[in-house]
Amino acid sequence: MKQPLVLLPRRLHIGLRTSPSYSARSSGRSAMTPPPILSLVLPSETGRVLSIQSHTVQGYVGNKSAVFPLQLLGYDVDPINSVQFSNHTGYPTFKGHVLNGQQLCDLIEGLSENHLLYYTHLLTGYIGSVSFLEMVLQVVERLRVVNPGLLYVCDPVMGDEGKLYVAPDLVSVYREKVVPVASMLTPNHFEIELLTGLRITSESDGLKACNILHAAGPSKVVITSLSIKEKVFLIGSHRKVKGQSPQQFKIVIPKIPAYFTGSGDLMTALLLGWSNIYPDNLEKASELAVSSLQAVLQRTLADYTTAGFDPQSSSLEIRLVQSQDDIRNPEIKLKAESYT
Repeated sequence: MKQPLVLLPRRLHIGLRTSPSYSARSSGRSAMTPPPILSLVLPSETGRVLSIQSHTVQGYVGNKSAVFPLQLLGYDVDPINSVQFSNHTGYPTFKGHVLNGQQLCDLIEGLSENHLLYYTHLLTGYIGSVSFLEMVLQVVERLRVVNPGLLYVCDPVMGDEGKLYVAPDLVSVYREKVVPVASMLTPNHFEIELLTGLRITSESDGLKACNILHAAGPSKVVITSLSIKEKVFLIGSHRKVKGQSPQQFKIVIPKIPAYFTGSGDLMTALLLGWSNIYPDNLEKASELAVSSLQAVLQRTLADYTTAGFDPQSSSLEIRLVQSQDDIRNPEIKLKAESYT
């Protein structure tokens, strides 16, 4: 005679179903098989980026400007915050903490001990001390032991419009140690003058400065803003083969009558993102990056104006989340012109 089917209460079903997992937990963590790191086992088609930059709780600068756009472009991004501040330093006050070189080393050790140190790209932005920059150089070495093909994209944030933001000692470290190991550099007008010792007053001077940097190391150089005779240019230079002349181009950028925080950090992230998608076409990568950036800045300007704020009275925080469609699928409106 068949026994009647007895339905267990729902709560008991749940207990029975989860009991093996519970037993494993109760017998100690060593009994559990750690799950795979999917960003390593099933990597994105674009890459895995370690981004060492500043961070603010409110606003978009440093990693807050770089991580989200790169994720929108399909990258896995692991951020290390070189500083963690309440807001950017343009406010009347700010609070927070600065990561020192030993703390950076500890984070890298933790990743290494758990076999998590494989990256396709390293991205660095503002770095405030020589000791921290020296530790970043050690990080480059360690990452390239794990992945010899690692690309290092460096925004050598040192100053702008003739004003130095960092200690003078940092300039020589960038020039002598960072430039030789970088894959791509994205200096502004003032920064490329610091790196090369060349006074730049013309487009041809800008091209010469790019060649100086190529000779020292990086195959790609993008001067993100070069101001000459009331015009603003982006100048790009890609040396595809050592010993051969680089392919060089410019993009004329319209001036926007406002100052934006985080725009340089965003630009370098976009250049990394698009230049990796188009590794042999820096012109197209730059067109896409510039077009995204211009759309973000125009939206920011319009929104501040709508809010009744005079955009020229203070620095503006970029409208990043509201511009995500322009980051994913920018409409190219500014075209590159090749130098012959």
